[in-house]
Amino acid sequence: MTKTDNIIKLLLIEDSVEEAEQIISILRNGGIAVRPARAANEAELEAALEQQTPDIIIANLDCADLPLAQVSVAASRGGRDVAVMAIARGLNEDRIVAAFVDGARGIALRDRPNHVQMIVRREFEALTMRRNVRRIEASLRESERRCEALLDSSRDPIAYVHEGMHVRANKAYLEIFGFDDFEDVEGMSILDMIAADDADDFKALLKRLSKGEKPPQRLNLKAQRSDGSTFDATMEFAEASYEGEPCQQITFRRQMVDADLAEELDALRSRDLVTELFNRQHTIAQIEKAAAAAAGGTIDQALLLLEPDNFKQVLDGVGLGNADVLLGDMAGLVRRHLDESDVAGRLGEHTFGVLVTRRSVDDTRQLVEKLRKAFDERIFDIGKQSLSLTVSIGGTLIGEKNANAQTLIGQAQGALRTAQAEGGNRANIFDPAAQDKAAAEKNKHWIALIDDALANDGFVLRLQPIVSLHGAEGEFYEVLLRMKGAKGEILPGHFLPVAEQSGKLPAIDRWVISNAIRSIAERERAGHKTTFFIKLTPQSLEDQTLLAWIAQQLKNARQRGDSLVFEMPESKVVTSLKPARAFVKGLEQIHCGFALEQFGSGLNSFQLLKHVPAHYLKIDRNYMAELPKHKENQEKIKEICDQAHHAGKLTVAEFVEDAASMSILFSCGVNFVQGNFLQEPEKVMAHG
Repeated sequence: MTKTDNIIKLLLIEDSVEEAEQIISILRNGGIAVRPARAANEAELEAALEQQTPDIIIANLDCADLPLAQVSVAASRGGRDVAVMAIARGLNEDRIVAAFVDGARGIALRDRPNHVQMIVRREFEALTMRRNVRRIEASLRESERRCEALLDSSRDPIAYVHEGMHVRANKAYLEIFGFDDFEDVEGMSILDMIAADDADDFKALLKRLSKGEKPPQRLNLKAQRSDGSTFDATMEFAEASYEGEPCQQITFRRQMVDADLAEELDALRSRDLVTELFNRQHTIAQIEKAAAAAAGGTIDQALLLLEPDNFKQVLDGVGLGNADVLLGDMAGLVRRHLDESDVAGRLGEHTFGVLVTRRSVDDTRQLVEKLRKAFDERIFDIGKQSLSLTVSIGGTLIGEKNANAQTLIGQAQGALRTAQAEGGNRANIFDPAAQDKAAAEKNKHWIALIDDALANDGFVLRLQPIVSLHGAEGEFYEVLLRMKGAKGEILPGHFLPVAEQSGKLPAIDRWVISNAIRSIAERERAGHKTTFFIKLTPQSLEDQTLLAWIAQQLKNARQRGDSLVFEMPESKVVTSLKPARAFVKGLEQIHCGFALEQFGSGLNSFQLLKHVPAHYLKIDRNYMAELPKHKENQEKIKEICDQAHHAGKLTVAEFVEDAASMSILFSCGVNFVQGNFLQEPEKVMAHG
């Protein structure tokens, strides 16, 4: 890494020049070299970003004219990868959470110089790592592309053979043996290319190679074409690999063609003969180069895909024989609107690709509109007919975040399909930064659904039986949460992550507990002694009023405390050990139980019981997968059960898959079993 690479291009969002200078001094005093700039309003921010892409933006949370959310959106526009940091003197939990929601990667305390330096170093190292990974990926793709190009452009017939079968062959190889496409030889034995006179000797050679013997450097024999004719050939062998598998590279040496003819052939190889645009292979290679350039910091690039609307109907009108003429005229119209730096190619039957370079986002959008309008206004003379047609255009801006050829093509195709679905004769350009905005809108939607469910009993409880293998008295169930949806129940994996981010989990926990207590009270009044296992989130442990609230809920329902068992994953308890210990101690006072889920996943899970005296241990589900086939898992389960029983704990095996597992778990000493094999969760009506 050069000295220049170590200089951080820094943009400070500060109202005060003095405040900005203070941060610069803190960084330089810590040995951090920076090339600073400052912005105090939107115009200055846009000007600074246009002048150069910064590595890090440090935004003062107290800056009056530039809120952090606005800075983050501007920084990510066009696919830039910029580390946005927040800085402030006074920070509380709400401000910290809000800063991360608004796009900050890190938050530094202004009055702690060491903390500012640490966060800046961390974010710059992370940014450098991301950029290096993208460069390496681009280099790898370029190397693979060059290898493929070298193989295809080689005038020597070359094939890769794995276990005697063709897995790759270049054009020269196909031509010399009289095949049109690789599909004709894929999976075909190399023996089929050898004349009968030499077949036995070559078969013996393949057997020796399969035993690990080294191949001869050269082998003279008669080769056989697809039409049965033969020719004298010299085969050369080299050890190689293809898609990670060891194989043999086999080369047939032949006399080289004339140099001028070779140059002409190379030019023809990159062109589509119908449209005279670049062909698919060359165009994709150019897209990969553009992606590599974007990974290196190049901006103002975009990929456009263009297709005629209702092309099948257009073909029906002009006739299949005139299709090539029409495509050629369309290609000419596209070409007339492009600069020399732009690359136009034919990517599919009627799909044109345009790689736009050295154009700003606004210029690219103007080009797209010019192309759309040019087709809308053009009359094509095809044979004796005159026809008009429209096109749909989809594209994506190219930046560091999407610097991958396949990603770019996929994003452009998605934008194109959207334009077509909206009726055609329109354009749709994908901005990578817009994806983040869409995710934010989606989160807002889920938050609204969660709030509505909490206010209007929009959740549903389901109960899954927990079956005793040793005849324990009463009925045992795990309480599972679902959300009511327009098309059916919504699983918690869809809404709980958003609830966690937005701080809604404690409210959801209370909803579940309240409705579970009402449900269990009804069951017991009907004469069914019942125990409910209720999941609890770590966020609820921080609620100092929760235990008193649970006690009051039990009192109001006239329900015994030992009918409830609260459960949390072992890993979550470990990271919230102090509040978890206090909570379990409080549960004992109101006679409720506690269970550790995913027990046995830690290095020494039983050590945790010294701090959190759980009553039930729910064995880690990873031990249950195909249990009859894994003796080591059976032994681990028995070990857990033996230790648990010695400590006076009861064990539960979740996710039981089959009857054979039931028998094994019984012999291991498991107390309870649970899983869809036994019974799927049943619906419980919640009461408001």
